[in-house]
Amino acid sequence: RRFRMEAGGGMPLHTNLVEHQQYVLRGRARITIGTEVHEVGPDHTLFIPAGVPHKYEVVEGPFEFLCIVPDRPDRIDLVEG
Repeated sequence: RRFRMEAGGGMPLHTNLVEHQQYVLRGRARITIGTEVHEVGPDHTLFIPAGVPHKYEVVEGPFEFLCIVPDRPDRIDLVEG
């Protein structure tokens, strides 16, 4: 999957049924995975384990990344905060 988020955008805290790996194409973002915060930009990679809460905050848009997931059903569940 390819995602694009504009400046000021992001995605709220959520979980996925499957793990996923991400490769940043352009832009910058602050990504929280569990309790760790990562500042990422072009050519950075991330691994997000299944079931771990994570969120995205765009620092410099557009923020684009590839999201690679296993060939299994997935579901996104928002984490209430």
